[in-house]
Amino acid sequence: MASLNAAKQQIRSAMKNKLGALSNETVKSQSSVVFNTLRNFKPYVDAKRVSVFLSMPTGEIQTDGIVRHALESGKEVFIPYLHKNPLASPTLPARVMDMVRLRDLHDYESLKPDRWGIPSIDPATVHERQSVFGVKNDQTLLDLILMPGVAFDIDPETGAIRRLGHGKGFYDYFINRHNQKSVELGKQETPVLLYGLALSEQFLSSPSEGSVPVGPHDQPLDGLILGDGEIKSPPAAK
Repeated sequence: MASLNAAKQQIRSAMKNKLGALSNETVKSQSSVVFNTLRNFKPYVDAKRVSVFLSMPTGEIQTDGIVRHALESGKEVFIPYLHKNPLASPTLPARVMDMVRLRDLHDYESLKPDRWGIPSIDPATVHERQSVFGVKNDQTLLDLILMPGVAFDIDPETGAIRRLGHGKGFYDYFINRHNQKSVELGKQETPVLLYGLALSEQFLSSPSEGSVPVGPHDQPLDGLILGDGEIKSPPAAK
């Protein structure tokens, strides 16, 4: 496990330097391409409940246009919300992620940036909102999760699309819980789709750039949309 974590940290460090050299115009241009690709992409068009990450100001695809389009299209839009894990156990993470629904465009525009510059839900309003695991969770399951990441690649042996996150495990733990809820509700036949959104520079396309190390809890993706408009899919989805 120590060697796996060290390998992941090495990729994160190299990617931080690479992304730090990108201009805002490059990020803006690639974000526009991803948005225009996504809005005509069948999994997105068909999805009624969509989770979208809200972007840091730099170094990743900017999702503002996606959130606005999804809301204007009548989709139920959910965004990440981090909170203390109500299940206290040394074997479980201390902080976990839920997906909380935005009410409308005005609600989205009223979000205040956190210390990383990411628009964030006011904790005081969370109990009033629909979420996947909160008080008002009822039958709520997601159709599509649009995920960030530090780096992505394709397993040369299996063709699986691998994602390297920021190291907190928020998405992996959330997806595991979401899958468990699907089983409990008898809806495991229609699993949530997982798609990464990435700048072209975040995709490791050759061995010289390294490869994404994965452990037993790392979730493979159903697809990856890149800043040049290319959509990567695993073999079973092609």
